[in-house]
Amino acid sequence: MTKREVKSGNVLLAEPFMIDSNFKRSAIIICEHNEEGSIGFIMNKQLEMRIDELIADFPEFDAPVFFGGPVQTDTIHYIHNVGDLLEDSVEVVPGVFWGGDFEKLKFLIKSEMVSPDNIRFFVGYSGWSEGQLLDEMEWGSWVLANMYANYLFKSSPKKLWKQIMKNK
Repeated sequence: MTKREVKSGNVLLAEPFMIDSNFKRSAIIICEHNEEGSIGFIMNKQLEMRIDELIADFPEFDAPVFFGGPVQTDTIHYIHNVGDLLEDSVEVVPGVFWGGDFEKLKFLIKSEMVSPDNIRFFVGYSGWSEGQLLDEMEWGSWVLANMYANYLFKSSPKKLWKQIMKNK
């Protein structure tokens, strides 16, 4: 198999024997990859909390929160499928958008135009400095796969790593 170039919209799968507890059996969506580095979010490490428990002025919303990665764990990020409704969001792959106007998001949730099925919240993120991810790819730490919206919005987080590895 030829090695593909990492790009936004790829999934990084931790190689089966990775022992780093932050990334063991992780499936990470890459939302940004450029010459300065890479940013992604672990899609399959659900935390036992809801987003409205983390943010004081957030509307009541029964949406799960995921451990996005070990970088800046005092920050909240979100990936959703309502990019047409949320200004300033970035399309990562068709049907998958990153970020956007946070106040508008709260309004859309209060208005019931966004449901928990439309969005995933992440505490922290996974980040790599310039060249670091490519080095880790060379060492065999990661397996590259394509991203599909169903992985994030329809698949069971507990089965996601295995599902993507099988589909790869």
